[in-house]
Amino acid sequence: MIFADRQDAGARLAKELARFKDADPVVIALPRGGVPVAFEVAQALDAPLDVVVVRKIGAPSEPGLPIAAVVDGDRADTVIEDILQGISPPQAWLRDQVARELREIDQQRRRYGSDTNRPHVRGKTAILVDDGVATGTTTRAALRAVRRLQPKRLVLAVPVAPAAVLAALRADVDEAVCLATPSSFGAVGQFYRDFPTVDDAAVRDLLARAPHRAPPAAAGP
Repeated sequence: MIFADRQDAGARLAKELARFKDADPVVIALPRGGVPVAFEVAQALDAPLDVVVVRKIGAPSEPGLPIAAVVDGDRADTVIEDILQGISPPQAWLRDQVARELREIDQQRRRYGSDTNRPHVRGKTAILVDDGVATGTTTRAALRAVRRLQPKRLVLAVPVAPAAVLAALRADVDEAVCLATPSSFGAVGQFYRDFPTVDDAAVRDLLARAPHRAPPAAAGP
C-alpha cells in the first residue's frame, strides 16, 4: 500500500477508527510527522488533539545508537525507557543527558503552543497516531507515557509498520490499528509518494486548528 501523503494516510486511517467516535476519544500524535496524520483522525472523530514528545538518548561513544528515551508527561515529569540492553553509561552522564532532553521537550512544546490547554486523557479512549513505525523504539516509549495518564482504553493507530514490530507493540496497547504490514520494510517514507519534512510551524498550525482547542495567544509587541 502506497499513500499519496500524510493527509491521505490520515484520512484512510480515520475510516478504520470511525467506531471510536462515540468512545470519548483523545488523539495523541508523535511529532512532527505524526501530526498531519493525527489531525485528519481528530477531525473525523471530532476529538481533541495533543502531542507526546519523545527524545532519544544516544550511547556516549556512539550518539547514533539509542540507549534510552525521555518522554514528556502530564506534569512535566519524565520517564526513561530502556532501549538497548548491555550498555551501562555513567549515571552522572545520563542525568545530564536527561536534563538536556527535558529542556528540549519543554522548548518543543512551547514552539508548538501545546504547553497549555492540553486535553485530559484519564478515563477516555487515547489513540496514539504516527505516520508509521520502523523499529518501534519511539512508539513504545510514547505508549508507556500515555498509559501512565490512565486512559480507559489505549489504541495505537498507524498507516504502516513491520508485522513483527507491530506484534511486539500489541503488548503495550488494548488495540492496534495498522493499514499495512509489508514484508519488505526499509523506512516509513518509502510507503509515501510525497513525504516532506514537517516543520514546527506546521505542527503549531495543525494543533491550533484541531477540534476543541483554543487558538494560541497572539504574541506581544
